Amino acid sequence: MASCKKLAIVLWLLLSSTLIAADAARPNILFIVTDDQAEWAMSCSGHPDAKTPNMDRIAREGVRLTNCFTPTPVCSPSRVAILASRYGTEVGILDWLNPNKEPERGLDPKTPAWPRLLAAAGYRTGLIGKWHLGLKDEFHPSVFGYQYFMGFRGGGNSPRNPQLEVDGQVRKVEGFGVDLLTDDALKFLQREPGKPFALSLHFREPHAPYAPAPDTEQRAFAELDPQVPNPDFPKLDTARVKKLTREYLTSVAAVDRNVGRLLDELDRLKLSDNTLVIFTSDHGYNIGHHGILHKGNAAWILTENPPGTKNVPAPQRPNLFDTSLRVPAVIRWPKRIPAGRVVSRTVTHLDWFPTLLEATGVALPEGTMLRGRSVLNLLRSEGSFERNDDLYSEYSVQHTMRADMRSYRTSEWKLKRDFLNPDRDELYDLRNDPGETRNLATSELEGVRTAVTDLNRRIREQMAKLKDPLAGN
Repeated sequence: MASCKKLAIVLWLLLSSTLIAADAARPNILFIVTDDQAEWAMSCSGHPDAKTPNMDRIAREGVRLTNCFTPTPVCSPSRVAILASRYGTEVGILDWLNPNKEPERGLDPKTPAWPRLLAAAGYRTGLIGKWHLGLKDEFHPSVFGYQYFMGFRGGGNSPRNPQLEVDGQVRKVEGFGVDLLTDDALKFLQREPGKPFALSLHFREPHAPYAPAPDTEQRAFAELDPQVPNPDFPKLDTARVKKLTREYLTSVAAVDRNVGRLLDELDRLKLSDNTLVIFTSDHGYNIGHHGILHKGNAAWILTENPPGTKNVPAPQRPNLFDTSLRVPAVIRWPKRIPAGRVVSRTVTHLDWFPTLLEATGVALPEGTMLRGRSVLNLLRSEGSFERNDDLYSEYSVQHTMRADMRSYRTSEWKLKRDFLNPDRDELYDLRNDPGETRNLATSELEGVRTAVTDLNRRIREQMAKLKDPLAGN
């Protein structure tokens, strides 16, 4: 009997040591998503006024993707892409979920989500910050595999003294939200040492209102006279562009300081080497770019607006510009990803789900549909990446204006069709006009009509593939 007990103890110790070793080998995940941060709003992207030493550090110690895009340039559908690798049309979320007009709506709880799979595989999972995929309990982050949640379920919040869900209760918390969320994230990193974690940290910043910001950043940017992106745009309200850019970059810098706190804590805990850090944003942003403000549901930032139409009032400018679709993306995993690389291949938010599964060794359940594919080989500069650099994007605007935009982008051309407002179709020659300044949709120049025909066909094929409700239009 004694020998049997000794054998059992030895087997238990062997099993325990094997499990501990397996846990140690699996990477931790720190997935940071900002709100409304443009790709241009980092100093490593070349902006002369941005102060982002910690975002730059991730890029320097890992990889920067210069052509990472969201499929839809607005909050809720972009978060569907990140969480579930599906387009918004596939799950019935085509615009941001408006808590005042549609409090009953949310992402179907049966939708496959990577946190659920990682939790089932033994990861400690958490979401701190913004959710914006449903207010009701049936759409709570915990339903999708996040074992821990502290943050807010809606889309908006105050930059200072925000209303946050803490231990299941919503209450006002004193302080700046950007710091409060990071404080909680640091505590999460410190729990259960030795067990792999997957933490999503979703900042509210630099979403409007950009101010107030913490004093450290407020002082640093108080006297900034920022660069204006399109100073010659007709009737551009330059004074307003400068004011908002100053406030926006102040908010970005507050995020960056807190990113530094997280990186320092990973160092202190000796977790940096085997932690996959992903830093990105839900979508891009404009402050004066193309004469507009905000994202895909932008408004003009002019001293005098063009005339409005039936579905698009005078102040509004729906769009699928690259500045609205392109997101910052810097990734670090010292154990597996070489440092200091800049990658220009096209990647989208649809790719994060399969990339995380490959990185963690978690299998995708048979029959699960994902629209993206793993880009781990691309990040590691290993093997092949057999995919073209085309991009399909979509956005049906349902608040403040109405538009049904679908777009197909290649390395040469980009066609945007508006199925509700056909007179607002746009075509850009990206080889000669990468800034999308000259709309050729009605041009008879050589090659233009061929491009329109080809790209329209590709748009139609994608719409049919996704069972887009507009496919029959």
